[in-house]
Amino acid sequence: MMKEQLIKAMQRNQFLNMMYLAKSGEVTKRRIKIIKVFGDSFQAYCFNRQAKRTFIIDSDWQLFQSLKESVR
Repeated sequence: MMKEQLIKAMQRNQFLNMMYLAKSGEVTKRRIKIIKVFGDSFQAYCFNRQAKRTFIIDSDWQLFQSLKESVR
């Protein structure tokens, strides 16, 4: 189910907010734009880190509604 939401956000060029538990145990909030979804992970541009990042798709994190839809 989460994977389908990520694919839809990617197809719509949406910016998303997500919260997840980092490897350090810290809860992190990121603003992202999905670039590619593959297997059990996805690549996104992280506006907080200003870099491409790879995230594991996990039911323990949450995606929030898009902030803005890009104009195509």
